[in-house]
Amino acid sequence: MAAIREPWGLSVLGAGSVSAEPRLALVDLAVDLVAPTPKVAFAEAGAAVARLRETLREHGIPDADVSGSRLRLTSQYSGYGAERTFLGYSCEAKYTVQTEALDRIELLIEDAVTAGANRVDDVRFEVRDKPAMRDEARRRAVEAARRKAEVYAEACGVDLGAVIHIQDVNPESVGGHGRSASRADHEYEGTLSPGSVRVDAAVLLGFALAPAGSATAQDADSEDADRGDDDPGAGAPEDTGQGGTDPEDTV
Repeated sequence: MAAIREPWGLSVLGAGSVSAEPRLALVDLAVDLVAPTPKVAFAEAGAAVARLRETLREHGIPDADVSGSRLRLTSQYSGYGAERTFLGYSCEAKYTVQTEALDRIELLIEDAVTAGANRVDDVRFEVRDKPAMRDEARRRAVEAARRKAEVYAEACGVDLGAVIHIQDVNPESVGGHGRSASRADHEYEGTLSPGSVRVDAAVLLGFALAPAGSATAQDADSEDADRGDDDPGAGAPEDTGQGGTDPEDTV
């Protein structure tokens, strides 16, 4: 029988998720051309980049929403060893385009490819305030863990105590639940249907345990003590109208 690794109380794992409609798309494009000389490669790639930039502006995308790299030149070969053949010089420039026009994303890609972006590396759908979504997912993970702990405690006939351990868990390590927080939860209805953006969280909580009824008794004692502090007459002898005479002194 496997030993209990954490015999100090109850340890439970909780997972939570939040989904929202995407508000923007990120499209990774690249201009990647091969020419016989570096001069020709730079010239052809530069012309394609200029056409691509102009096309993006025509779609209403400002330069600030386009992040790109400088032109990168490398030698290209095919084959290996003695059969290795020089193909030319590859000139590459990568761009990430951000747009909120989700209903025109396919047309944007088509026009970008026509302009000279001969490679589409990725299309991602995102939301603006993902940190707030992640915070809510973590709250839901805590709620799920607490509900699970309450069920276990009730089934075992003990009271659930305070939280004495909190451990953040990578949601992707939770079998069947975690998904990459940076990816959209695609439910494709067309070529590029955005679906929804889902953010996951998971947490491991450790609870102290107490015998059944002990928590209720402690709460009752605490309430009695609080009432005693609020009542200035609490604990004083009752006035019987006899001047406080001891019964042993009466005849």
